[in-house]
Amino acid sequence: MSNTPSRREFLGTAAAAAAGTTLALTPGASAAAPARADAGPLKLGIASYSMREFPLTQALEMAKKVGASYMTFKDVHLPRTDPPETTRAHAATIRAAGITIMGGGTITLPNDPAQIQKDFEYAKNAGFPLIFVAPDPAALDTIEEMAKTYDIKVAIHNHGPEDKHWPRPQDAYAAVASRDKRLGLCIDVGHTLRTGTDPVQASRECRDRLYDMHVKDLRVKTDKDSQVPVGRGLIDFPALFKTLIDIGYQGQVGLEYEIDAKDPLPGILESFSYMRGVLAAVTA
Repeated sequence: MSNTPSRREFLGTAAAAAAGTTLALTPGASAAAPARADAGPLKLGIASYSMREFPLTQALEMAKKVGASYMTFKDVHLPRTDPPETTRAHAATIRAAGITIMGGGTITLPNDPAQIQKDFEYAKNAGFPLIFVAPDPAALDTIEEMAKTYDIKVAIHNHGPEDKHWPRPQDAYAAVASRDKRLGLCIDVGHTLRTGTDPVQASRECRDRLYDMHVKDLRVKTDKDSQVPVGRGLIDFPALFKTLIDIGYQGQVGLEYEIDAKDPLPGILESFSYMRGVLAAVTA
């Protein structure tokens, strides 16, 4: 018999977490800010792409409201075109806000050694311990060399059926399994589901090279436009979180909220509260 709580068993815990967040946002409410999500066996965080319509300072304010202390960053917030000193200053601003920088991307890496080196220099200046990437397969030798030189992990991001190179996590895993340990993968659970692949099983199969994870939820298994706040869709997050704990996953479990771009905070809060509730339930 599985030890993973059912949706019904953890619903109360998740609902309580969500209720606390909602109260904190109610005008006139005196509730404290949400608890930080940096305690426990998983690092719950946020991909800054979730706040892509807002400048860095507002993105950091949203993360504070959610109680997140881990983030990965899209170049809309740390532009790759900025001079190195500006990138380093932005990284300092992020750290001063109490955020641990877990990585950045997605970065498209062509088979161009000079461009690849430039992107690794950017990652170093941004303080990224990891970059998640969409690479040309022909570029992997150069990427491996740069990963060693800069000691930065590289996680290939799967993008579902439309991705001609890396639709499933297993496709990325096959390409890096025999390479330097700095090369691994970022599982996007929504894109994974759309390929007919179980994100839970993919996490187990790729566990020794799983370095990052993007979290979203879908109402329709094959429809990328059916994204909903996490917990309202089809993905079995209790089983996923329990599996991540079982395999000793150390990377970020990063909410990538891609809908409601102009007003993402309500959906981010709901999703993150649900994620906290699920984590509390599976570790109870």
